[in-house]
Amino acid sequence: MADRVNPEATVESTTCVIAGCGPAGAVLGLLLARAGVEVLVLEKHADFFRDFRGDTIHPSTLEVLEELGLFEAFDELPHRKTPTIEAWTDDGPVTVADFRGLDLRHRYIALVPQWDFLDLLTDAAKELPNFTLRMEAEVLEAVEHGRRVSGLRYRDGGGVHEVRAALTVAADGRSSALTRSAGLVPRRFGAPMDVLWFRIPREDSDPETSFGRVSAGRFLAMINRGDYWQAGYLIPKGSGEELRARSVDTLRATLAELLPFLADRVGEIRGWDDVFLLSVQIDRLRRWHRPGLLCIGDAAHAMSPIGGVGINLAVQDAVAAGNLLAAPLLRGTLREGDLARVARRRWLPTAATQAFQRLVGRRIIRPVLAGGGGGTPLALRLLRTRPRLRRIPARLLGVGVLPEHVRVGALSPEPGTRAAGSPSL
Repeated sequence: MADRVNPEATVESTTCVIAGCGPAGAVLGLLLARAGVEVLVLEKHADFFRDFRGDTIHPSTLEVLEELGLFEAFDELPHRKTPTIEAWTDDGPVTVADFRGLDLRHRYIALVPQWDFLDLLTDAAKELPNFTLRMEAEVLEAVEHGRRVSGLRYRDGGGVHEVRAALTVAADGRSSALTRSAGLVPRRFGAPMDVLWFRIPREDSDPETSFGRVSAGRFLAMINRGDYWQAGYLIPKGSGEELRARSVDTLRATLAELLPFLADRVGEIRGWDDVFLLSVQIDRLRRWHRPGLLCIGDAAHAMSPIGGVGINLAVQDAVAAGNLLAAPLLRGTLREGDLARVARRRWLPTAATQAFQRLVGRRIIRPVLAGGGGGTPLALRLLRTRPRLRRIPARLLGVGVLPEHVRVGALSPEPGTRAAGSPSL
């Protein structure tokens, strides 16, 4: 982004400005504010309420909530505890991952609406005097001075505004305006599927557990939301428009065949307007930073919905960034090398998790969607006959590679250094 001036823009300064108040932006904002750093978080929506967003909170994130002192408040939120991941095949059920064997305090996945999770984090952050959350503020682009990103521009109901900051963080999702304007390009790995998300009512007589229904040519994820199922029907990559050109009765018939207990409710899907098409992508930025700019969460690496790990990778990124950047931000000594340390630390966990997702895509999902000759995929047969193998996905999904722990508390700038809130340009 070339350096240019908008005469109509209002200009303000802060120490750290974060684009996006998803899990990554909310956790990083909270951590930095707790440490004494002045933080401004910008969120383009008016609230956090949006359907079909990731809401699986894994054991590693539950540990982070403990370390933040927020677990008790989290535990009071309406949620469902899932100690295992199950697949229902034509040959019977298979336990894919069992979290009960992990050496953690919380040995389950918690299913909680993402808007409740984000409200919890931001309510805690708002109690801190140096945290500001600005809703309905759409980030447009990075602001540069020479090679350095010195802030960003955003638009709200009052027009276009500019924020100058010592650190600008892109946490604005897989379509990040900041990464695009800063010229950061991802490496794309592809995915064998897209997902149709929709709701269907749930009855008390339905199964309690969340599960995946696997059959030749079809794969359906079912998440228990209490009074309804959040369903994700996997389709071959790029086939969404072709499928939506047909009658929605095609989808209804498939659901009734895969899960007969839903047969009396499939009519609740009134048309394709009730179905959200998610284009699945797996990618990772080749470079997560520039002078003055750091990318985390989906802005740095888009994850497949396989394993529901997106929130948890984003939270881990934020914890690592908070741990490593709070002190240099307070001292006014932040350098690109500090940002590179965050990226180096988070590269391996991200690459390993994406490699696992790609393996599942190649060995399980692609053969299933291609028809697979019927029966249960080999990988699921191995998990059925060799229970010890279930520890591998449980560890990778529940804990991850190089799990992060909150190391930063209330800090103070060292004598003679730049005060928080005074950006170094």
